[in-house]
Amino acid sequence: MLVSELFATRSRAGLRFAAEAPAAAVQDYIEILKPRVMSLVVFTGFVGLVVAPGHIHPLIAAVAVLCIAVGAGASGAINMWYDRDIDAVMRRTRARPLPAGRMAPGEALGFGVVLAVGSVVMMGLAVNTLAAGLLALTIAFYVFVYTMWLKRRTPQNIVIGGAAGAFPPMIGWAAATGHIGWGAVALFAIIFFWTPPHFWALSLYRAGDYEAAGVPMLPVIAGPRETKRQMLLYTLVLWPVTLMPWFFGIAGPIYGVTAAMLSLVFTGTAVRVCRDPTDKSARQMFVFSLLYLFLIFCFALVDRVAGGGW
Repeated sequence: MLVSELFATRSRAGLRFAAEAPAAAVQDYIEILKPRVMSLVVFTGFVGLVVAPGHIHPLIAAVAVLCIAVGAGASGAINMWYDRDIDAVMRRTRARPLPAGRMAPGEALGFGVVLAVGSVVMMGLAVNTLAAGLLALTIAFYVFVYTMWLKRRTPQNIVIGGAAGAFPPMIGWAAATGHIGWGAVALFAIIFFWTPPHFWALSLYRAGDYEAAGVPMLPVIAGPRETKRQMLLYTLVLWPVTLMPWFFGIAGPIYGVTAAMLSLVFTGTAVRVCRDPTDKSARQMFVFSLLYLFLIFCFALVDRVAGGGW
């Protein structure tokens, strides 16, 4: 039940937030964790844990993956708390719990902070301090470096800030081994170089939203043509980068051949985007980019289980 109908104006978005919002539903708490983003983060972290050399007790492995998931959710919650003003302006985000008034900002912030601290402490106590330190670094990087500093200031926001999404396989590797190997660096690099073309494909057909919200995404600042050129270049860089796990011995020929074929298709989608003046190809590339990363890590996992790795 609504306790108060007094509203205050927040920022240029002109959004009115309830002074005392109604009690948020369970679904709202789940939504601010960004479960779709979390699922990919958890999967890449799990792959990093499995393909790492050595062995880890299944229970410890489960705790490590759970901590990665909770830490990712905490980052999403704090991100939604901070970005509630621009989320209210953008069509694809205005229905989120905070801009829609279904959750008070303090609830989201408190929920995110508790989850963040809890995930790091649990990782440190149950797994190892290196994995806990990397998890803490990931959360801090996403919240302070990407969300609060880069996102609203530079068109390179997703290039630098994308490192936050690249840490999970490294965390999984550290959880399994207690150190960071070249294999972990290779998995990090794949996600790092995949992130810009993935998000720029989205921002191409959502450029109006980002411009209205004042977020300097590359299509808004440099225009579609330059964005498409850089997307194509990043897909070309992914060719040697995705072969690094094979080079470092954490994956075998099954992975290598598959990664090369997937990268060829990914570059093909970028070429189509460059030639297409409409948003259709950009939408298709965005969807395929998700499948691309999933399959790259999936085949790394299959190759490891099949004995093609360490």
